[in-house]
Amino acid sequence: MLLAERLWPKRVRTQAEPARTLSNLALGATSLAVAAVVQRPLALPLAARVAARRQGLAQQLPAPLRDLAAMLLLDWSNYHWHVATHRIGWLWRLHLVHHSDRDMDASTALRFHAVDMGVSVALRLAQVRLLGVSPRALALWEGFFFASVLFHHADLELPFDAPLAWLLTTPGMHDIHHRADVAALDSNFSAGLSLWDRLHGTFSDEQPAVPIGVPGVAATGLGDALRLTVSRT
Repeated sequence: MLLAERLWPKRVRTQAEPARTLSNLALGATSLAVAAVVQRPLALPLAARVAARRQGLAQQLPAPLRDLAAMLLLDWSNYHWHVATHRIGWLWRLHLVHHSDRDMDASTALRFHAVDMGVSVALRLAQVRLLGVSPRALALWEGFFFASVLFHHADLELPFDAPLAWLLTTPGMHDIHHRADVAALDSNFSAGLSLWDRLHGTFSDEQPAVPIGVPGVAATGLGDALRLTVSRT
């Protein structure tokens, strides 16, 4: 991905490197640590119990359909969680750390506040229990989701971006979501399959002529990003 971004870049960088990327990686390390130390030890045993006891929505289906249904439900519910992080004040203050990057590439995919990741642990546990997610479905979806997030944050100019956006969230589609424009920030919330935005009326292919970032936010370094959570309302 890093090589592809350098061969086919979409945008001109505005921030000094490698300081920006190192800040993103530092934030990403803390977030991934939360996932490894808190989320995984809780979610995997829960998923095993859910599958063994046939609990949750997907587990009520015939066996061949359970994992597929669970993965679709995970992706759909994650869309709604993303919408919530933009529209609920305290969630937005955490999610703002991600959007405050004034350039965007694959490292932006890792730029999340550790508390943001910690809050999402409760979401993942609720998803597993209510949706009926087995360990296999959880592992497959999380692998797909992580690859998708790295891909659609990448600084890539793809000639097939528009047709691919009918199926998956693409760099061109997510570029719009990260523009410093109120309407753009309120569109293209999908992070895996792109159909959720089309289904719920939040899809946009209109590229605003504004930079990457958030209106009125000028965060750059690691310290600036962390201070956003206590300085913004």
